[in-house]
Amino acid sequence: MAFVPAPGYQPTYNPTLPYHRPIPGNLRVGMSIYIQGVASEHMKRFFVNFEVGQGPEADVAFHFNPRFDGWDKVVLNTRQNRNWGKEEKKRSMPFSKGAAFELVFMVLAEHYKVVVNGNPFYEFGHRIPLQMVTHLHVDGDLQLQSINFIGGQPAPSQIPMPNPAYPGPGQYHQEPSNLPTMEGPPTFNPPVPFNGRLQGGLTARRTIIVKGYVPPTAKSFVINFKVGSSGDLALHINPRLNEGTVVRNSFLNGLWGAEERKVSYNPFGPGQFFDLSIRCGMDRFKVYANGQHLFDFSHRLSAFQRVDVVEIQGDVTLSYVQI
Repeated sequence: MAFVPAPGYQPTYNPTLPYHRPIPGNLRVGMSIYIQGVASEHMKRFFVNFEVGQGPEADVAFHFNPRFDGWDKVVLNTRQNRNWGKEEKKRSMPFSKGAAFELVFMVLAEHYKVVVNGNPFYEFGHRIPLQMVTHLHVDGDLQLQSINFIGGQPAPSQIPMPNPAYPGPGQYHQEPSNLPTMEGPPTFNPPVPFNGRLQGGLTARRTIIVKGYVPPTAKSFVINFKVGSSGDLALHINPRLNEGTVVRNSFLNGLWGAEERKVSYNPFGPGQFFDLSIRCGMDRFKVYANGQHLFDFSHRLSAFQRVDVVEIQGDVTLSYVQI
């Protein structure tokens, strides 16, 4: 079964450079663009451009340009009619050579809000109407792990859904009623421990998204799908950094079940960012990490609809959770 993104959540994993593609549904207030990657060991500069069109002479509504040049800084600007505007600079470098990073652009009515590794970095006021922006362009001395377009208001021509999808050609082969769903609003940079309530309980095709960071000193963290009234755990996901494994289990009627440990790869390394998609099916959970299938976990709690809490605890920093 191929990875199908939940509505309102449009990911691209391990894209090659240069990345130069349309923004699903075009740029909208309320949209956030998450870029996870690794800065080159020999990084001199890279850029992220929000562009009007795709040609080499396209206007650039927002140019974000970190530069390691002896006077480490981030340059921010616009380009209109082939001419660059007045530079804004921040003489502070939030990126480290050879290190993983998460760069978030939050599109607000008055400005772009830039967040790096969970820390607010800069607010760049709109000089070109954001509604004109159609493409995202990324290139330079970095390796991309994922680019995620999240949320925003739907385009009028789209099928109405709680969190609209913006499918590209061939991306979805299902009727809208069969698409995975996310019911709740997203939570940005929530504190740990995290406790989120699943309104209406867990339903088939419901997808939970967890984006986060594993600190270099992390030993273990857990993601639990819990029945609040009884404390039963329908699914317990436990990356153990000291063992290099991802343990899955259930806790029913006061007893732990049999552990499952086999995975094709382990995305939870120290100092790494991860993007986890947990989808509830009729007979199992299907879990993807960074767009790759990680494991399936067959339902041991037959009435999985009783699950009404998602809790996350331990050595992890969360940047985005949507349940």
